[in-house]
Amino acid sequence: MSKEVYVVGIGMTPFGKHLDTSVKQMTCKAVEDALADAGCDKGQLQGAFFGNSTQGHMDGQHMIRGELALRAMGVHGLPVINVENACASASTAFHLAVNYVKAGAADIVLAVGAEKMFSTDKARTFSAFDGAWDVHDTENGRRRLLEMGKGIEPPEGSVSEKPYSVFMDIYASMGRMHMREFGTTQRQIAAVSSKNHGHSVHNPLAQYRQAYSVEEVLSAPPITYPLTLPMCSPISDGAAAAIVCSEAGLERLKGGRTRAIRVLASVLQTGSDRPAAALDQHLVRLGSIKAYEQAGVAPRDVSVAEVHDATAIGEIIQSEVLGLCEPGMGGVAAERGDTSIGGRIPINPSGGLESKGHPIGATGLGQLYELVTQLRGEAGQRQVEGARIALAENGGGLCGVEEAVASITILGR
Repeated sequence: MSKEVYVVGIGMTPFGKHLDTSVKQMTCKAVEDALADAGCDKGQLQGAFFGNSTQGHMDGQHMIRGELALRAMGVHGLPVINVENACASASTAFHLAVNYVKAGAADIVLAVGAEKMFSTDKARTFSAFDGAWDVHDTENGRRRLLEMGKGIEPPEGSVSEKPYSVFMDIYASMGRMHMREFGTTQRQIAAVSSKNHGHSVHNPLAQYRQAYSVEEVLSAPPITYPLTLPMCSPISDGAAAAIVCSEAGLERLKGGRTRAIRVLASVLQTGSDRPAAALDQHLVRLGSIKAYEQAGVAPRDVSVAEVHDATAIGEIIQSEVLGLCEPGMGGVAAERGDTSIGGRIPINPSGGLESKGHPIGATGLGQLYELVTQLRGEAGQRQVEGARIALAENGGGLCGVEEAVASITILGR
C-alpha cells in the first residue's frame, strides 16, 4: 500500500441548470475530457468508481447507475463500483479509486461523479435532501439544530417565505453558534460570499459569474438568518472526472509525467456524538490531522484550498478546523483578504459551491478539478501563484451536530 498515485487526467462539465442534458450525457462529457487530458484510451481503464446521490430519487434509477452511464459512452468490461455518500460521493469515489491503485488491483482507474438535480417539480428537487440525515429521528434532529443556534435571535423578516433545503437551516444554526461563541458577524460571513463570487467571475465552468460587494450580499433576499441568498449554494447539475494511476500506469499513458499531480493524502472521516461547540473534536479537524500526517505537510504548507462552502459560514468553520486559520478567526481572515486570491491562503479560487455550483454527487471531483488546474499553473486569471500543495475538503450529510462524513485530499506538484 505504499506505491505512488497520480492524477493524470481531469474533466468537468459546466455546473448549472441543464434540464435537457441527462446524467449519461454529462458523465460522457466529463469522462471524455479526462481521458483526453490523460492521453488515455477507454480500453486502458481497469476500474471505475461512480459517484451519484439523487438519481434514484429524481428519476427512479435506484441501481446500476454507473454501469449504465459508462456503458452508454462505450466504457464496459471492467469493474464498476457505485458510490453514494451524500455530498461527499464524488470525493469518496476518488478516495476508493486511489486506494484501489495503491492496493495493486489496477494501474489506471476512473473516478467520476455526476448529478442532475434541476427539475420542473421544485418540491421533488428540495425533497432530495431529506434522506441526508436520520429520517427516523427528525424531531430530535431539529431540536439539536435549534439548540446549536441558541442565544442569537434571528431578526424579524430574516427568514424566506419561499421553500429551501433543510440544510440551510442546519448551516444557519451553525452560523448562529459561531456568532455566539466567537463574535463572528454577519458582515464577515458576507465577506466570504463576496470573495467567492468575485473568484467565480474568472471560472468559465461556474454556474454563476457575477461579482457581489459585501453590501450587496447583506441586502440580498434572506434565506434563514444569518444567511442571505448569495451566501448559499444553488441547485446544480453537472459532472466531473479524474483518471488516477500508478507509476506503471503513468508510463503507459500519453499525457506525460510533466502534468501528473501526486496524491499526497486521501482520508475519509466520520463524526462522533460530540458537544456542538467542541470544534476541536470536529470530524474535519480529526480527519485533517490524519491527512497532514499522511502527506508529510502542515497547514502552513498549503498553497490553496477548496472547501465545502454549501454556505459561507461553512467555509469559515472549515478554514478553522483544517488549521488554515486560528479558531474563531475564519471570518476575520476573510474580511481582511487572507483567503482571497493573492492573500495568505487562497480558499475556493473556483468560486466555491456558492457560485461555482453544487451538483452534490459531482462536487468533490469538481474541487479536485480546480486544484489540479491550479497546481499545473493553468487557472488563468484565478491562478494562485506558485501553488505547490493543495487541499480539498468535502463533507456529506448530517449526523448529530456535524457532517456524517468528510473527505480530505492533499495534492502536490
